[in-house]
Amino acid sequence: MEAEAAEITDILNTKKPKHKGKHDKPKPWDEDPHIDRWKIEKFDPSWNQGGMLDVSSFSTLFPKYREKYLTDAWPMVKSALKEFGIDCELNKNEGSMTVKTTIKTRDPYIIVKARDLIKLLSRSVPAPQAVKILNDDMSCDIIKIGNMIHNKALELLTGCYILVQGNTVAAMGSFKGLKQVRRIVEDCIQNKMHPVYHIKILMMKKELEKDPALKNENWDRFLPKYKKKTVKQKKVKSKKKKQDTPFPPPQQPSMELIKQDSSTYADNNKDVAAMAISLKIKAKEFGEQKSFDNVNPEDYIAISGEQPHKKKSNRN
Repeated sequence: MEAEAAEITDILNTKKPKHKGKHDKPKPWDEDPHIDRWKIEKFDPSWNQGGMLDVSSFSTLFPKYREKYLTDAWPMVKSALKEFGIDCELNKNEGSMTVKTTIKTRDPYIIVKARDLIKLLSRSVPAPQAVKILNDDMSCDIIKIGNMIHNKALELLTGCYILVQGNTVAAMGSFKGLKQVRRIVEDCIQNKMHPVYHIKILMMKKELEKDPALKNENWDRFLPKYKKKTVKQKKVKSKKKKQDTPFPPPQQPSMELIKQDSSTYADNNKDVAAMAISLKIKAKEFGEQKSFDNVNPEDYIAISGEQPHKKKSNRN
């Protein structure tokens, strides 16, 4: 009981990472190979003997350079869709592909699969590979990116077919593998984690799946944790270019003018020094004259009958 209570407190105390969307949070069965929540039962035509009530259709555009390939591969695409009761049309004038249901259509979800098929064909997926999307155990995901990323190791570890074309990544495989591919591509584009680290984690998970002793245990303690490190780059000092002027530089003064300026400066300094000395002499003379004017001669005349005082010597 104490162990269970400790586990519950640990679960409550652990902070869960925030996610923008409501349904895009990672689920426990995304990583556990023994839980398959994505399993789809094979469709039986007897479940819908009456057929479709209304006609559903989807259309998509394709680039001009794909027109020749689609024209050659269209008979194969048409025969593959005919088995499921889906009609298709290739419009070269508008550059579009259209799929729609017919009276013979029984599976209501097959029109969504046909829509994914024409999307994959427009994104340069080869027709033999794109036709596999019509199987019940095959799904696809088209991820929009800005840079081209392609790694064979991702295909082997996720079990998905990955094709990079222009601004998107087309992936085909199981739901679990598609979720892994999307996470790797988005983390790479948003600069959250390099694909190499994702590949290392997937390789370790493949090894852990083979160990039956670790079947029901948490694998977080075995997996490496990578943190994003930002290295400060040195700022490049921008060198300001000197302004180019059409006018020539000003003419430099000659040596004679420089000598004349220096001699006049020396003469001026001599005059200033002589003036300072004369001012000091005059100030000194004026101070002496002022001291003679303040002398009182009566202080130096002795009064008659007074004898000068003699200092007594203190002798013992």
